[in-house]
Amino acid sequence: MKRNESKLRKMSGVALMAAVIIVLANTPLGMIQLPVIKATTVHIPVILGAVIFGPSAGAFLGAVFGVCSVLSNTFAPPLLSFAFSPFMSTTGLSGAVKALWISVGCRILMGFSAGILWKLLRKLSSKSSLTLPVEGFLMSMFHTLIVMGSIYLLLAKEYAIAKDVTADAVWGLIMGTVFASGIPEAVAAGILTAFIGKVLLRNDIYA
Repeated sequence: MKRNESKLRKMSGVALMAAVIIVLANTPLGMIQLPVIKATTVHIPVILGAVIFGPSAGAFLGAVFGVCSVLSNTFAPPLLSFAFSPFMSTTGLSGAVKALWISVGCRILMGFSAGILWKLLRKLSSKSSLTLPVEGFLMSMFHTLIVMGSIYLLLAKEYAIAKDVTADAVWGLIMGTVFASGIPEAVAAGILTAFIGKVLLRNDIYA
């Protein structure tokens, strides 16, 4: 009976995190206004879910994030929608598969990796005040790197056309995004993961 109750509580907890992701992905709450740019917060519930419920839950929540990204880039397409929605592909089936990897695959990998990293960090230190901000910062940077890195490796030509630049300029633009957007997002993720995660872990909400 206890096992069933624990399983039910975990399922309800993951469902709640998924609902938070959907809300953030479809409202201004998913973006934090920083002095120069806007930083996304949608990946933070994925990280928190992986911390609390483990790698498999993190992978599932990453998939939810990815599907939200596909829908957003399909129904309200920005300049780079071809990189995140298979329906906006400019290169047919191959481009659609690449877009699915970037929008969904990368987010699943991020969620699963967040759960693995948390287990490793907990072995190194039992102090959540130290491990939580490190978890949030590193996984946010990992998310930025795998998404932008995948765009560079898989869609550099299309990216150059969309940005109206030469192919040689793509690397610089990608790295500019990593530094200008990725680092502030990672700092914000580290702070929020530490604050929210500490509350959840301290109160043992989903234990």
